[in-house]
Amino acid sequence: MTLALVKRQQLTDEQSVPDVSIDKWRVFRDVGQARSRLGLQDRALTVLNALLAFLPGTELGSDKGLVVFPSNAQLSARAHGMAGTTLRKNLAALVDAGIIIRKDSPNGKRYARKDEQGSIEDAYGFNLAPLRARAAEFAKLAQEVAAELRRYRVFKDRLTIVRRDVRKLISVGMEERLPGDWEGAENCFTEIVSRFSRRPTESELSARLDEMTLLHEQVVMMLETNEEVQKHDGNAIASGQHIQNSNTESNTELEPRFEKKQGERSAPINLAKRQGEPEVFPLSMVLRACPGIAAFGQGGSIGSWREMMMAAVTVRSMLGVSPSAYEEACEVMGEVAAAIAVACIYERAGQINSAGGYLRDLTAKAKRGEFSLGPMLFALLRASHVPGRISA
Repeated sequence: MTLALVKRQQLTDEQSVPDVSIDKWRVFRDVGQARSRLGLQDRALTVLNALLAFLPGTELGSDKGLVVFPSNAQLSARAHGMAGTTLRKNLAALVDAGIIIRKDSPNGKRYARKDEQGSIEDAYGFNLAPLRARAAEFAKLAQEVAAELRRYRVFKDRLTIVRRDVRKLISVGMEERLPGDWEGAENCFTEIVSRFSRRPTESELSARLDEMTLLHEQVVMMLETNEEVQKHDGNAIASGQHIQNSNTESNTELEPRFEKKQGERSAPINLAKRQGEPEVFPLSMVLRACPGIAAFGQGGSIGSWREMMMAAVTVRSMLGVSPSAYEEACEVMGEVAAAIAVACIYERAGQINSAGGYLRDLTAKAKRGEFSLGPMLFALLRASHVPGRISA
């Protein structure tokens, strides 16, 4: 007996319960479904089932005695021959969880005292009143656990489907020798899969799903880019001439947007500008300004822009930035610039309340032409007392 048990029993006794009968087996099912929340094992449920079997009828009524008094031998027989040590251990677990209450007799035995008419006047053993008093609580816990299980299964099913699709798409790209960084996609896929745990939690499944979804989008974009290039080349050959475009920007999209209206596409992203971004900010300078992201590279270091972008995907998930927010940043800023922005946000994570909201704000400013990575990088360099300069 502990102080916590005494307080729990007092709360059970004082709790007002509607004067209605409750199906004992329905409460038992709720306790069984919520056993993880109550800290109970399957063996404890077997013992509880045996105790309920000694209670006459199927209802926990206020007008009926809720104390059962079987011996350990009787309980063991009802619990499929459970050993005495295991039986006592699980009875204690039920008491600790507030499922039953011990009602001890003067001599420590379990028995019932009857009146002259043969009715039970008083009984000593295990009081099942908490099952009736906490029936609504157990039902709520069971519903919460069921909802969590449904969400878990949805995440797991989605992850399985996305993982399978990414594997197929990468295989197609590599086997057909299509243009694109398929080796990088393969390495990213392997790295994400390597972090799968045998029994993942819901949060782990959600994180892996976000990463795999983003990789799926990037792989699809590489395939769509190749398809657009082939279509453009085919049209040029069919017309027998090279079609000049008055727009000096390339029409090849690194990350094409989805169609917003039938026959209307968003403005294409300049591929040449994106490819030139690493020349604007040297990787060595970025890593001096944002040293924290290096730990998420392969082998704990980053040696190329491709590794930088792969590390940014992992950091993005850790910061809680949604795939849609990161994809929008890649579309507006470019993949390299978005990775640098994520690295800067990670360095200042302690000063930023919402990393996702902050990245969306930077993206909105970049759309308006009001954002540049230079001041942010130089501020981090000054903070760490490391000189840096922009190379031409």
